Amino acid sequence: MSHPADLSPAQRQLRARHAVDELGPDRDEHVVVRVRCGRSHHVATVFDTPVGAVYVSSVGPHAHGHRDFVDEPHHASQHGTPYTDLLDGDPLTEDTVPAYCECGMHELSRAELRRAVDAHQRTIQLT
Repeated sequence: MSHPADLSPAQRQLRARHAVDELGPDRDEHVVVRVRCGRSHHVATVFDTPVGAVYVSSVGPHAHGHRDFVDEPHHASQHGTPYTDLLDGDPLTEDTVPAYCECGMHELSRAELRRAVDAHQRTIQLT
């Protein structure tokens, strides 16, 4: 298995997508951090996978439903664009990762997400 520093951004994102897909229908059991905005909209999730921590978000406008998760839309057909990436990267990997909720675009810090994972902080509430 290659180290994240040996992968291009596209390869890192593909590896992350496959790792989350392999978690199967019980992937919620592997959530280590959830990110919510000040209005409690779901912004992003970090999963513990066999390849390491994986960041998952939906970028762009998307429908909301039960508990604000994208997979349960109501009154809309937009689902946004999925963004999945390994949380860890090489020193040249950009620190910010994109996210979106009804409030608009957010940029989250990989370093802050990593600190939350290491501190076993289950939820990050944005202000």
